[in-house]
Amino acid sequence: MSDDLTNTGVAEPKTQPSVAAHTSQAGGNGFAAKARPAERKMHGPPKSIFREYFESAVVTVIMALFGMTFIVQAVKVPTGSMQNTITIGDHLLVNKFTFGPGDPFPLLPQREVRRGDIIVFKYPGDPKNPEGDRRPDNLPYKTNYVKRVIGLPGDRVQVRGDRVLINGQELPEHRISALDHVDDPRTPGVLENNKQLDILDNPPRKEGENYSVFYSTDRILESGFDEVVPDGHYFVMGDNRNNSQDSRAWGFVPRELVVGRAMFVYWSYDESAPTSGNFFLDFLRNTRWNRTGTMVK
Repeated sequence: MSDDLTNTGVAEPKTQPSVAAHTSQAGGNGFAAKARPAERKMHGPPKSIFREYFESAVVTVIMALFGMTFIVQAVKVPTGSMQNTITIGDHLLVNKFTFGPGDPFPLLPQREVRRGDIIVFKYPGDPKNPEGDRRPDNLPYKTNYVKRVIGLPGDRVQVRGDRVLINGQELPEHRISALDHVDDPRTPGVLENNKQLDILDNPPRKEGENYSVFYSTDRILESGFDEVVPDGHYFVMGDNRNNSQDSRAWGFVPRELVVGRAMFVYWSYDESAPTSGNFFLDFLRNTRWNRTGTMVK
């Protein structure tokens, strides 16, 4: 008897695969099951170390360019017009965001330029001294200047000796008598005129005198200015009042030439100190470590 028959003589039907089993094998549609997403993922070749460093460098450069364009800028002070507030050889970080162009946004730390602010701006040029404007270190609209804002748009500014009047009222300033140094030709390796001012008389600060200015006893003082600041411009002066080429000489600073506000000294190097010929030793000896991190105000 055939193996397909039982003892009753009734043929037993052949066993068929269950629907569930069929579905699991054919994916429910009669075709071979598709690979899951995790199984379909293709893995490319691994990144080389060079490529990873290159991508990191590109991102770093982009972020640095963005920061230097819109947020901060590093500048070096080559002259003594702001001594002793800022000294020759100071390297400053400038906040470009505070005085950003256009109207200030209410939720961002932006504001208008105020009297007493120390600003960095592009030199506007001196119509009365075209020869001086051709010097490579004094090019109009390219060379950075650092000065203090004294007159705002619409102010009448008068300079009478060591007194500054704004709209007929004397501007409160902490005036200090000092001695400015003159370079000695007998010491070619030492730049005496790069030294800080020697303080001769420092009276107690009075109420309202929020910053200090320095008047030298050995230099002629520029005086006699009397003009109204036009709209969109500022009247600026150096804190070293006897040794500063500023708005008294070449006029007002247009708002569009303002780069930003000086924040603090991130490094200061004494350029008046003699050199040993060794860069590393000069860096250690001539760096003004006590000025590192000094806020500019």
